[in-house]
Amino acid sequence: MTKKKPVIKTKATLHPRNKHNERYNFEVLTNTLPELKEFVRPNIYEDLSVDFSNPKAVVALNKALLKQYYNISSWDIPKGYLCSPIPGRADYIHYLADLLAEDNKGEVPKGAAIKLLDIGVGANCVYPIIGNAEYGWSFIGSDISEISLSSAQAIKDNNPQLMESLDLRLQGNPKSIFRDILNEDEKITATVCNPPFHSSEEAAQSSNFRKVKNLTGFTNNNPELNFGGQHNELWCEGGELKFINNIIFQSRHYKENCTWFTSLVSNKDNIRPLKKSFKEAEVTKFKVIPMGQGNKVSRIIAWSFQ
Repeated sequence: MTKKKPVIKTKATLHPRNKHNERYNFEVLTNTLPELKEFVRPNIYEDLSVDFSNPKAVVALNKALLKQYYNISSWDIPKGYLCSPIPGRADYIHYLADLLAEDNKGEVPKGAAIKLLDIGVGANCVYPIIGNAEYGWSFIGSDISEISLSSAQAIKDNNPQLMESLDLRLQGNPKSIFRDILNEDEKITATVCNPPFHSSEEAAQSSNFRKVKNLTGFTNNNPELNFGGQHNELWCEGGELKFINNIIFQSRHYKENCTWFTSLVSNKDNIRPLKKSFKEAEVTKFKVIPMGQGNKVSRIIAWSFQ
């Protein structure tokens, strides 16, 4: 028996300006990117979809979304590297735009004069792509991985609109966030960051087991990471909390360089200790901005010394 379709036809929790509020139109997407067709099948509700536990399907879907909605004609990532979900990344950019609008008489500031630092730009380069396409912003993309930066450089080279709007910089010291990335007198408007969530490879793999079981209904003792991810993308010593704390305490030395420091926070239990860190770092103001993506709830934490 075919399962009854859900009544809700939109992802109402996404930001109002997010281009992905409606369900994916796979007829349009497969016309945009014919190679996506091999992954599109009716789901249990008889709607067209892809198998989100299949990394190749997820990459093909991202290619189609970036081409259809953000004018990215050429995009790819090395096998096994993080393939960020586009709707969630777009939400971060739009909520950040609202935050910047508060300091601009309610108008979202646009254009290349708005410069952001993407801490851990990754092989996928998604935040600079969306931020530039939606608001014309320029970006510095930093990363500790030469492979990730090489991939991001290929994306930049093959999409002319990114040539003048994206500056990629290698961070040679994994413990540093801003040093050797920002020049002493360099000014930026804000930072964005998708920090490594897990504290170990085992924790990341265990999370993936649960995710794949939720997506497929089956237990797989050796599943591929459906959205990919390398060590520095998925886990680090101390996990998300320690990584963001490092950003907070290092940001004290760059308070004149940046108006708003921001980061994604996946675990709501980390908010309380992060607020304590803000007090210790003598932050002038901070905000917690909730985001909802389907059944997942996430948040941005933002702070400023100005």
